Amino acid sequence: MAEWHRCRFLWNEAVHQQRIGNRPTFVRLSKLLTAARAEFSWLHEGSQVAQQQALRNYALALKHSFEVRGRGRPTFKKHKTSLPSLEYTVRGFSIKNGRLRLPGGVSVPVVWSRDLPSAPTSVRVYQDSLGHWYASFVTRRDGEDAPETDESIGIDWGVSTTATTTNPAYDLPYAGHRKRCAAELAKAQRKMSRRRRPRGHGASKGYRTAKRQVAAINKRAARQNTHTARTWANEIVDNHQLIAVEDLKVKFLAKSTMARKAADAAIGSAKRTLIEYGKRAGRTVVLVPPAYTTMTCSKCGSRTKTRLLLADRIFRCEACGHTADRDRNAAWTILATAERNRAGVDGVRHSLPHPSGVVVTGAA
Repeated sequence: MAEWHRCRFLWNEAVHQQRIGNRPTFVRLSKLLTAARAEFSWLHEGSQVAQQQALRNYALALKHSFEVRGRGRPTFKKHKTSLPSLEYTVRGFSIKNGRLRLPGGVSVPVVWSRDLPSAPTSVRVYQDSLGHWYASFVTRRDGEDAPETDESIGIDWGVSTTATTTNPAYDLPYAGHRKRCAAELAKAQRKMSRRRRPRGHGASKGYRTAKRQVAAINKRAARQNTHTARTWANEIVDNHQLIAVEDLKVKFLAKSTMARKAADAAIGSAKRTLIEYGKRAGRTVVLVPPAYTTMTCSKCGSRTKTRLLLADRIFRCEACGHTADRDRNAAWTILATAERNRAGVDGVRHSLPHPSGVVVTGAA
């Protein structure tokens, strides 16, 4: 924990440098680190590798905040709320006799979830909300060829159904993992509230136990959502070459009446998993802006003049008379946008670069 507090101090100092107007690039931060380690003995006692990695991660986060629209600047890491996370390169750790050896004489046994395919080049040691420690290694492995296919699929995100696709067999239904444990979670939260001590007094053992129970319930639901998303993404990627995904920004749902159900659906997690698996398998992943996908006919490409309400679940085209499920029609429209590079008869789309490496279609 002492190593984590040193790295957290350096991160917060980098945030301060950025806020006072100094552009904290990794080169400048490295020079400040060298001077600080020479001046402060408590900082010199820590691992220089972990401290450099903390500053490198900050520089990358700051760079991405400028490149990605809507992404905020790095903020201070608080002592009470931030969870420990340390990174070491190959010269900062070693694995001997099934034990992970870190600077400072730290040697811990490792329970392997799987065998490493090659020698690791770096490791990230972190603690979760339950107090469990994990070590995530970065290794090289041979790529696995994805099955050959020429199928395409369009994906529209929703709340009642998490993902509606052009093929009903690949829909991702709303699992409701958090909803099923809502009563258990509320009971644990009430117990934690009763055991909370007044401000200025240390937390009791009973409060810490109740807090751990709340964290365990949330962790179980999060793991269930992760497993569901990974299983679904694998099935999508294995059977489709072109994957057209609605580029939905789920942040606005947190301010709506659907906030709780949208959080339970974990749309953002499923979207990130699908993009990651698609890139890894060499599939063509296209992000399509969600504007007018619900109002555009997937058959003739014409756009309705009136916006559909949430209660309207059936799409009816006034031009050609096509009738379909609202979300299913949107999925076909998204796929048509990716295939024809068009969103309708009056809006031509061109491919734009995207920081994540996938293709994004945007209005010209």
